[in-house]
Amino acid sequence: MARRGFAAADGTGGEHGRPHGYGGGRVTTSVVVTCLMAASCGLIFGYDIGVSGGVTQMQSFLEKFFPEVVREMKGAKRDAYCKYDNQILTAFTSSLYIAGMLSSLVASRVTRRVGRQAVMLSGGVLFLAGSVLNAAALNIAMLIIGRMLLGFGVGFTAQAAPLYLAETAPAKWRGAFTTAYNFFLVLGTLAATVTNYFTNRIPVWGWRVSLGLAGVPATIVVLGALLVTDTPSSLVMRGDPDRARASLQRIRGEDVDVGDEFKDIVVAVEEARRNDEGAFERLRGKGYRHYLVMMVAIPTFFDLTGMIVISVFSPVLFRTVGFNSQKAILGSVILSLVNLSSVAVSTFVVDRAGRRFLFLVGGIAMMLCQVAVAWILAEHLGRHHATAMAKNYAYGVLALTCMYTFSFGLSWGPLKWVVPSEIYPVEIRSAGQAMTIAIALTLSFAQTQVFITLLCTMKYVIFVFYAGWVLVMTVFMAALLPETKGVPLEAMRSVWAKHWYWRRFVRDAKQDSQVNCL
Repeated sequence: MARRGFAAADGTGGEHGRPHGYGGGRVTTSVVVTCLMAASCGLIFGYDIGVSGGVTQMQSFLEKFFPEVVREMKGAKRDAYCKYDNQILTAFTSSLYIAGMLSSLVASRVTRRVGRQAVMLSGGVLFLAGSVLNAAALNIAMLIIGRMLLGFGVGFTAQAAPLYLAETAPAKWRGAFTTAYNFFLVLGTLAATVTNYFTNRIPVWGWRVSLGLAGVPATIVVLGALLVTDTPSSLVMRGDPDRARASLQRIRGEDVDVGDEFKDIVVAVEEARRNDEGAFERLRGKGYRHYLVMMVAIPTFFDLTGMIVISVFSPVLFRTVGFNSQKAILGSVILSLVNLSSVAVSTFVVDRAGRRFLFLVGGIAMMLCQVAVAWILAEHLGRHHATAMAKNYAYGVLALTCMYTFSFGLSWGPLKWVVPSEIYPVEIRSAGQAMTIAIALTLSFAQTQVFITLLCTMKYVIFVFYAGWVLVMTVFMAALLPETKGVPLEAMRSVWAKHWYWRRFVRDAKQDSQVNCL
């Protein structure tokens, strides 16, 4: 199967004299439109990341739901690091992630039965319902239930959309197209921070506007999901090869011979069916050890970069170092703009420089920035009971956070979605993506729930903690992640077979497959 994939990728003609598109770089209007609609699922996740941190430091929101936080902030001797240390307040943010974790696991099985397009549509509808409930909230219970509905929507779309993009995009530009999900995620974050900047000036009900406008990206996702068809791989898996071939022909171009690519898709699906003891059970086998390690390592390391808490709590962080509410939200807008620009750069270089190079360069830069932020906070915040630092150092923290964000947006931000969506074989692809998303959302839940408490307890050392993990993950990626740029999905096993360490497990996987076929 792998040999056929590479042969097709290198050739120039098909069986009918037409050019073929397997592994090639041809980008059609159909594939661009289809992938953009699927990538728009990132909008809802991004909007939520951007809106929650800004809302939780709005005076009108705190006065209505968390008056005790307002009273504690006014205390003259309140520790600068502990202004927002309230577990119920952080539960408003973190509840989304635990709901997203549960729904992503459910989405794995649902996807195999109804397809990726239907799961994206369901996610958009759930997010829309959650945004309505949050905007109309009268008490904390309504807020938390609304957040959980948002989480169900995020879990469904985050599981399905990256796989949809990876299975639809041409192999040569798969990294760029899959990165589009992260681009829309950052775009959603930017939209939310800009919204917060203006609604923060509205007394009493400004927070309702911020939370209610989450319905706009949700509507975009719903409409987009209605306008696309399912992926060829998903259609073959659900027993509809005619529609699958028609879908593949449309996205590759009517004048392209898709025979080789379609045959490899069918072979991959049939192999999965022959050994269909269950994707999660299969992952326990030695032949899938390398996939299991990456399935756990990538989302774990992603969350331990510290970026999720920076994204969510950047307004709180900027309030901590001395900015007022409006400037703190403006700082978040600046971070979102920096993140968006870095993701745009990553989109153009990921299929040229490769995944490993971006992981290494981004990791080194992130680590240096975190150490520098820790040094500034250690030297200039909280001494002699001061509740803010000098303005020039506060702006230094903002500048370093921007550099850190740019490095993240160039590397871990998009690659967290790109690499897992492309490395798994079809028989475990849905389960692998579901596990990756579930682990990431579980860790995000834990971090968003305890970050403010950790900031209060560990103070500047929290950034040294994250810098240490960035060092570990950079070494891990340098040693154990093979380069996957430009490799067709159905030929991906050959990449692992050539790796200095993982090749022993790929050999075991081939032997297991031969035994199961007898």
